[in-house]
Amino acid sequence: MKGAMEPEPEVLLQEARENVEAAQSYRRELGQRLQGLREAQRQIKESASQTRDVLKQHFSDLKGTLGKLLDERLVTLLQEVDTIEQETIKPLDDCQKLIEHGVNTADDLVREGEIAILGGIEEQSDKLWNFTKKASHIQLDSLPEVPLLVDVPCLSAQLDDSILNIVKDHIFKHGTVASRPPVQIEELIEKPGGIIVRWCKVDDDFTAQDYRLQFRKCTANHFEDVYVGSETEFIVLHIDPNVDYQFRVCARGDGRQEWSPWSVPQTGHSTLVPHEWTTGFEGYSLSSRRNIALRNDAESSGVLYSSAPTYFCGQTLTFRVETVGQPDRRDSIGVCAEKQNGYESLQRDQAVCISTNGAVFVNGKEMTNQLPAVTSGSTVTFDIEAVTLGTSNSHEGGNAKLRVTISSNNREVVFDWLLEQACGPLYFGCSFFYPGWKVLVF
Repeated sequence: MKGAMEPEPEVLLQEARENVEAAQSYRRELGQRLQGLREAQRQIKESASQTRDVLKQHFSDLKGTLGKLLDERLVTLLQEVDTIEQETIKPLDDCQKLIEHGVNTADDLVREGEIAILGGIEEQSDKLWNFTKKASHIQLDSLPEVPLLVDVPCLSAQLDDSILNIVKDHIFKHGTVASRPPVQIEELIEKPGGIIVRWCKVDDDFTAQDYRLQFRKCTANHFEDVYVGSETEFIVLHIDPNVDYQFRVCARGDGRQEWSPWSVPQTGHSTLVPHEWTTGFEGYSLSSRRNIALRNDAESSGVLYSSAPTYFCGQTLTFRVETVGQPDRRDSIGVCAEKQNGYESLQRDQAVCISTNGAVFVNGKEMTNQLPAVTSGSTVTFDIEAVTLGTSNSHEGGNAKLRVTISSNNREVVFDWLLEQACGPLYFGCSFFYPGWKVLVF
């Protein structure tokens, strides 16, 4: 009986090609996993080496500091001994000088008296008289007071040997080695001129009181602090576009002073062009990066626009009010389809905005819904999505309908914005009638 027929050569060739492709794909997957494994090994070895260096340096510094502190304490105690000795020995020295002077005086008087006595009464009557007068002038019964030993200081050193046990306990508990930090960076979100950094706890047993975020350019040597607080999200501004930055975060436990180990650094960048205000507008002063506008004292009116239409639908445009001035109902913060000079506010056609009193305007008309008044520290966000892109004969009366969400102080309004024609990126702008208003855009 014949065995099963062998497959056709074409079928075998196809199967061989598929097997080769599968093997190549498998090889690539293994290569990627091998690379990841090597990176993990490198991270363990490098972090272990860095940890050893940190421990050695820390304990070396600690020994030096403790030695210095002990030397300083010894000097202080020796100075106390010197001070007590000098202050208490001086009266005794003065008393000793007084007694020694009395002894010398008494010796002289004894010698003089013995000479007068040996001479006889008849021959030495004058000497006896002079000696008697001299002796009467000296108070031979007046003796200086000498303190008892119990009344004078007897210095001693009071040293508590228990400090050795206390120090020993603290030293034995000082420092820990953690294999994993309790917090890690979760997400990096690019923004125009900035990056939103979000992090989270990865240790359920760790209770965080504060977080500390640092960043640096990948070409820099040192990280710098950019945020310390209880939030788990922060936007890092002043980010140059298309430049790689590294971010890391650590935490401080509840009731603790020391910070936890740093998270694994994460690299991110922003490809979005930073939002900037137009330069040269008389009524406003700009920051060096042109993302902060301050209404100055110049007597001018009009809208300060962005330097270019850099806001795209689908993004979040954020205005943060740093300082406030006197509010005016004509004030405005918002976006528009195009620049239109000659208007004193964005409360006009082809624009949506919020006034500092919280009123919302769409194409120059005030909405019924209103947001809270803008105050110092307020954040106003605009989120715009395209709903329809119609034609000129649309029954809606416009070529584009955009859905706008304006949020401020935990309140929001949502509405549709009709434009006369389809548009691409949008301008943003602001107008304030009194000085003191400062607005950051990102």
